[in-house]
Amino acid sequence: MMFPASGHDPIRHKIEALSSQLSLPTVRKALGILEGEHPSGKRGSGYDYEGIRTYEAGDEARLIDWASSARMGRPMVAEHERLVTSKAWLFIDMGREMQATTASSESAAAVAANALRMFASLSLRRSDEVSLVTANKQAITRIPSQGGFAAFDQTLDKALDRSWSQPRNITAMLEYALRIPDRQSLIVIATDETAIGEQHLAAIKKIAQTHPLIVVSVATLNPLSPTNGFAHILDGVSKRQVPAFMRQEMAAQEVDTHRHYQNSALKRDLVRTGATLIHAHSSQSMFNEFVRILSAASLISTSGSSLMGGLR
Repeated sequence: MMFPASGHDPIRHKIEALSSQLSLPTVRKALGILEGEHPSGKRGSGYDYEGIRTYEAGDEARLIDWASSARMGRPMVAEHERLVTSKAWLFIDMGREMQATTASSESAAAVAANALRMFASLSLRRSDEVSLVTANKQAITRIPSQGGFAAFDQTLDKALDRSWSQPRNITAMLEYALRIPDRQSLIVIATDETAIGEQHLAAIKKIAQTHPLIVVSVATLNPLSPTNGFAHILDGVSKRQVPAFMRQEMAAQEVDTHRHYQNSALKRDLVRTGATLIHAHSSQSMFNEFVRILSAASLISTSGSSLMGGLR
């Protein structure tokens, strides 16, 4: 499968611009909102008090200790143990099912990859250790990131350059995640909206009990819709064209209803376990969801809002 080169993928540029132009405190808070926070032994905002120091440019105003500031005659900041993970494990489904097309004409794998780039860019800004994990029925491979975001981007591109002949194996992927020894590290699992079923929920619940868990679910085209904008739809496994008589509005509505039910049930179950679901039908909608999360959490100042407007 061919994927856009970094120089021809506008979303990659937006991801790099977003991560580089947001302040580090905002990056930390953005990830904290998505993953939940826990002690890491590093300084920053949190719950375990560590001391008082002089206010520095870039510190969050909410960290100012007003009583100490009044005594010292200058702004003072209360330091706490930073509540943040130190490692991020980014899983991507490499099954041939990820060749399915989305409404934006991207493959599900391309959208999933850009979602992982988003998490990698922010995690690396926060100085986390990042590992890419690729998985299909044939093999599960961990690839530690060596360097910054550009190095991760190249590693991911190289991993995606494959034949995509093997089916997926979500069960094995979840079992691998369950064996990750460093508890409380961030786990992101990127796949398509048809991959996770009821048989996987027990494993997902166990993962969410010990790790911040984010599931990226990519919406793919309804192959039975006569109005999806594609004249010819091919079956991803057999490569045969879907017969015209099967592409009917009633059948398409049944598929849409079933997918909506699955997505709603998955979101409900993930919320119950403390995990987060990000559902997107394109790289742009995935990026917009990150912007929405940051905006809803009031993490973007007036100048930041202008930045986001320019990135859309």
